[in-house]
This record gives sequence, structure tokens and C-alpha cells, in this order.
Amino acid sequence: MVLPRDQLLNNESVDRYRQLLAAGIDRVAHRIGTTDKPFTGVLPADLALEIDVVDLDTPLGDAAAALDELDTVYLRDAVYFHHPRYLAHLNCPVVLPALLGEAVLSAVNPSLDTWDQSAGATLIERRLIGWTADRIGLGPRADGVFTSGGTQSNLQALLLAREEAHLRSGGSPLRILASSAGHFSVQKAAKLLGLESDHVRHISTDDEGRMRPAALATELRRAADEGVTVMAVVATAGTTDFGSIDPLPEIADLCAAAGTWLHVDAAYGCGLLVSPTRRHLLAGIDRADSVTVDFHKSFFQPVSSSAVLVRESRVLRHVTYHADYLNPARMAERNIPNQVDKSMQTTRRFDALKLWLTLRMMGPDAIGALFDEVIDRAGAAWSLLSDDPRFEVCARSDLSTVVFRYLPAGRALAFADEANLHARDALSASGAAVIASTTVDGRHFLKFTLLNPSTTVEDIAAVADLIAEHAGRHADEAAGLRLSPTGS
Repeated sequence: MVLPRDQLLNNESVDRYRQLLAAGIDRVAHRIGTTDKPFTGVLPADLALEIDVVDLDTPLGDAAAALDELDTVYLRDAVYFHHPRYLAHLNCPVVLPALLGEAVLSAVNPSLDTWDQSAGATLIERRLIGWTADRIGLGPRADGVFTSGGTQSNLQALLLAREEAHLRSGGSPLRILASSAGHFSVQKAAKLLGLESDHVRHISTDDEGRMRPAALATELRRAADEGVTVMAVVATAGTTDFGSIDPLPEIADLCAAAGTWLHVDAAYGCGLLVSPTRRHLLAGIDRADSVTVDFHKSFFQPVSSSAVLVRESRVLRHVTYHADYLNPARMAERNIPNQVDKSMQTTRRFDALKLWLTLRMMGPDAIGALFDEVIDRAGAAWSLLSDDPRFEVCARSDLSTVVFRYLPAGRALAFADEANLHARDALSASGAAVIASTTVDGRHFLKFTLLNPSTTVEDIAAVADLIAEHAGRHADEAAGLRLSPTGS
């Protein structure tokens, strides 16, 4: 009989630990090795029936039984991002060194808030922050901290920007200027920071989804005329829909002239930092006051692995609090490196380890080559769809998205919106592919987000044919039903 204490990982249970993890890895490996489509198409209500009947008060008491059950309630119907026809969101397949890091950090289980809970883990995270800041070009006083993701990074950056703005605003109202194509987390951050919705002004974009510097200049002048302090301008290096990169040099010039904090949300585009061929697309990012990076998007890391970087380490004092039981001020006086001094979180995983092992085993050029590959694939997909008369394609992405829609012929064109949404749902229900959707100028479009180097042009062509089949049939049926003399 295995007693509760025997389930703890310690020097006496290492053999059981090896056996248990090996059994779990075998199950996952089997699923990944045999999965022939990215999703089963299971409906929430159907899967809930299986999960809701699980009696959590009565343990199975056996690893094999628990893994059998897990296969039923999760692994069987999981969404598998490694499959080449998963084309929906910013979810990447993960590299093996990062999975090794995940296993190590979970077992040792350090918390990155204080030195006495993490030791070398603190220094590894700090070294990676320095490496990333150097790649960006933020200068010798740069600093930062790992976060849970881009939303938290954007929130912390805007918190720091707000506190710095208070020092120079003289009590005037604050405003954030952000691209109309930027991430929704800017609005969420503003609300959490106590700003009203009208304190975020959206700057118009060009036909390729990039912020218009002239429109930004107009808003900066308007704020000055109204006696409003612009606490931050948020530029984007890789918008979620179009993968667009704002004109960072021009935006940086305007921010410098206005004395305004520039934050660059590079959650998606940060992979260009290691690209052997496309680093120039991030020109101007070195002039930012803060930068968001999501390694779990374009560095092929497991969720979560992200960071916020700042040009001036001193601004991190705005999130520094000292607790006698945790990080008393005397520790800072003794140069004890406590990461909680610069983080919005207290307890925090050693997510930096995954990136560390990836760099040590693969190197940055290999990661960048993978990101280049998916950008190349997106370019090929854009060309394929733009040459296909069945589809309308939006502007070509700087990164790895393709926004497009199926265009029915004749009178069925009136049902294009619902036909495209139907095609997305039909693909998901069949499990043959998973794609995303968005709106452009009030119309429903579909979206491929390519982050899997294993996805081929043939995969993309096959999914395009399935979309045309589902959408075309739906549009024809809708037109026949609703536009025929006897239709209702």
C-alpha cells in the first residue's frame, strides 16, 4: 500500500518518480505519435458529461487507472498544436530542450520571488533578461523580469509608465495612445490602472495594419492642446490578426520629441530578435522604454515563458515592496538578488529554465531559423490564396498570419459572412483542421496563424479546399433557400 507520505518526491521516492513520469510520457508520446488530426471536434456539452461524473472524493489509487481516465477526459480530445493543420492561434509546437526544462523546474519547484527559494534560478533568469535586453538593444541600464504572458507584461509596463508620468504631469489627466490594431490587453490594463475607457485613444492604421505616424502626431498635439499627459504610446511589433509591425523609428521620433514613454508590444514579433534574415524588421525597438516579449509564441517554448523589459532599471522601483518575512530592505542593502523586488507576482515559476536549456542545446540561430521558416510558409500561403479566385486575401503579413475569406459566386455572395463562419465551425467539428476568424471592416474573414515549421504548402492547400467546400455548399444552400421564389 502506498501511503500519502510516499507520494511526496524525496530521496526515498525517486524510483517511483521515474516510473510514474515514464508512464505519463509514454501516454503523451503515444497520443502525439498517433494523432492524425489536430482535434476530434468534441462538443463542450458532450465532454462535460464525462468530466462531471468523475468522483474527485474517491481516488483511483493506481497510476495506470488515473492515466486511463486522463486519456478519456483530456488527452483523447486535446487540441494538438504539433499537428501541421492546426492553423488557428498563436500556439506553437514546443522544442524538446524546453520540455526537459519543464520537467526539471516542476520537480525541483523553486519560486523565483527570493534568493533563498531559488538561488541559481534567480541568476539564470537575470542572465536571460540581460541577454534579451542586449538583443533588443536597450542599453547598459536595462532590466526586466519574467511574467505569465503578454497581458501581464503590458500591464506592468503601463503601470511603470503611469507612475513615471505622475512625476512629470503635475496632476494633469493621463492618456494612452495605442494602435487600433493593437492588443486588447491595453484596454484591460488601463481599466486595472484606474483609467476610464476614453483615456485610451486608438490611432488609425494604414492598409497593412500599421500605425500611421501622422495620426499619432495629431493625437500627441491634441493631448498637449487639451492639457493631457500622454503617459504612454503603445506600438506593436506583430499584431495578432495581421502580423503587422508598426513603423517603430518614426514612432520613436515622435515619442522622443513629446517626452512620452514608448512601449513596444513585441509578444508575437520577438522571434525576429534571433532571426538570421529578418532582424531588421524590428529596427527602432532599441529606442523603446519598455518591451513585451512572449517566448512561448515565437521561440517555441511551452506556456508560459514571457518577459517585460525596461530601458532604465530604476523604474522597476514602482513595483518594489519590502515584507519583513520575505524580502526586507536589509537584503537589498546586502545586494541579495530578490526578483520579487521587480515583479508584480510573488510566487513565480522558474519558466526561464526552459529558454535557458533551449539556448544552451540549440542556440539562438536555430530558433530564429524555425521562425523564419514559418514566415516563409505564410508568404507561400498568401501567394497561393491570392492566386486562387475563390478567395479574397488581405495585406501580406510581416510575420506568419494570413487573413482571407472565401467568396461565393453569383447571388450566393450575399451569404459570404455566414459561409465563412460556417466553414470554420465545420472544420473544427470534423477535426480535420483548426483555423481562426476575425473581422475586417465589419466583414467576417478567416485566418491562418502559422507557427509550425512542419506545416507544408500542401497542408495549406488541402485546408483551403476544405474551406471552399464547406463555405461554398453553405452559401449555395442559403441562397437557394432564402432567395428562391418559394423560400422563406
